[in-house]
Amino acid sequence: MESPKLRLFVHFRTFEIISQLPIDYITAGGKNVITEYLDKLPWKEKEEGYRIRKVVIKDGLFGLVELNTRQLKGKLWEIKFSRNRIMYVVKDESQIYFLHACQKQKNKAEKFELKTAIRRAKKHGLKI
Repeated sequence: MESPKLRLFVHFRTFEIISQLPIDYITAGGKNVITEYLDKLPWKEKEEGYRIRKVVIKDGLFGLVELNTRQLKGKLWEIKFSRNRIMYVVKDESQIYFLHACQKQKNKAEKFELKTAIRRAKKHGLKI
């Protein structure tokens, strides 16, 4: 086996599977928006973000129960940690799509972040 990272060739390689879950949003240019966001955080926040990913990788849907989550709109949810958010959609028990990561904000900026996650979900056939 070459590597624990596998590529899912769905809609022009826009999602990456790491040990099957979660499926991160990858831009057309190949940028993993979730890990890139986490890598820019201060050390403690970065550690917490990667711990969250590890929980979802290990436990799938059951791991979401122990995390601080909140429904945003329809099937769009967020995981809260520190001042940060990871927005995701659960398609089924084996497919959790991490669509967007951002810092908690208010009003217009928050609406922009929500619209970004919804746009990414719709672009790839995920129903909100």
